[in-house]
Amino acid sequence: MTARHAHALAIWALGLTQIVGYGTLYYSFAILAPAMAAEFRWPEQWVFGALSAALLAGGLLAPTAGRLADRFGAGRVMTVGSFAAALALLACGLAPERATFVLALVSMELASCFVLYSTAFVAIVQLGGRNAQRSITHLTLIAGFASTLFWPLTATLHQHLAWREVYVVFAGFNLLLCLPIHAWIAALSRRSGATEDTALPSALPPRPMLSDPRNRSRAFLLLLAGFAAEGFVLSAILVHMVPLTSALGLGAAGLFIASLFGPAQVASRLINMVFGGRLAQTWLAVIAAALPASGVLVLIATTPWLPGAVAFAILFGLGSGLTSIVGGTLPLELFGRERYGARLGWIAAARQLTSALAPFALALMMASTTISTSLWVLVTTGAAGLVAFFMIAMVQRHALQMRHDPECIGEAELGTT
Repeated sequence: MTARHAHALAIWALGLTQIVGYGTLYYSFAILAPAMAAEFRWPEQWVFGALSAALLAGGLLAPTAGRLADRFGAGRVMTVGSFAAALALLACGLAPERATFVLALVSMELASCFVLYSTAFVAIVQLGGRNAQRSITHLTLIAGFASTLFWPLTATLHQHLAWREVYVVFAGFNLLLCLPIHAWIAALSRRSGATEDTALPSALPPRPMLSDPRNRSRAFLLLLAGFAAEGFVLSAILVHMVPLTSALGLGAAGLFIASLFGPAQVASRLINMVFGGRLAQTWLAVIAAALPASGVLVLIATTPWLPGAVAFAILFGLGSGLTSIVGGTLPLELFGRERYGARLGWIAAARQLTSALAPFALALMMASTTISTSLWVLVTTGAAGLVAFFMIAMVQRHALQMRHDPECIGEAELGTT
């Protein structure tokens, strides 16, 4: 097998593990939560509250997971993560009472830091290849089918198995399917020489867009703010989409509107893969941030008009799909390969912390104010993220001018002598 074919196969294999990882560790929970609540005699909102606490814990661990991927290789980290995910799912399925169930749930989200997108993106960069950014787009396109596959799969299994038994089956998926693939990815990375000390000029942009330390620090802080704002808006709407649209007077059409999100998300990734090759990732991030906020604006302006709600769901799905891509490609374009895993870890932490808080915050706002006011808060938050990414584009533009303007270069050289 040639290196090119091995790299292509690795992307498909990683895509499969992302489908299984997101499906078993995240998407299945919503299907199984009512049965969990009934067995533990807990209100259902408390079960989701336990998930939010687990997501917060996972967000705190994400930077450490990124640093470990940089140091030891993402393939090795994902191999260990698959074993940990299998143990966590098994522990959750065997948990005898509430406290051990919550601890097992936290361990599931801690394990997810080592096997999902952030670490998989690092694995792609360490594997090399002709274009790491395009490979990241391919991976998100494949993994975009996780909810489409695992919501019905989980529901079908749950018709014949208890929720505990479903988690035992999912533990087997991670142990018997994902772990061997991640171990092969680790071996492939070592064979290709894609380790921390090996340069990969063919896989990365010719040089990082930002080389000045001040620009890098400013851009990274803006990056964290932008992804935190996007994470808040996306998570708040996704968890409440069906009850939100029903409360806005759309009734049973809320389920139909929610069903448009997944196809729109996949479509955005496909469109970007086909037509977005020459678009700077900074501007792709600006577009990704603008789409969800625009969708919420359309919803506010057109409620309860069904075509307006359909436009909202499509815009929201398009923005979510692009956000998954730029979460991996934008740091690579701006900062290059150096400490790539650590940066993705911090981005994942910022996004996951706000994502964990958002559903509760929106529920609280809708209960204490009007739905319209709550949606305007989301528009404002989304606009703040848009401004953050636009400011990154301005920092990048200034850096490019400095790089190509002879007078600026001369002044910079004089300043360093």
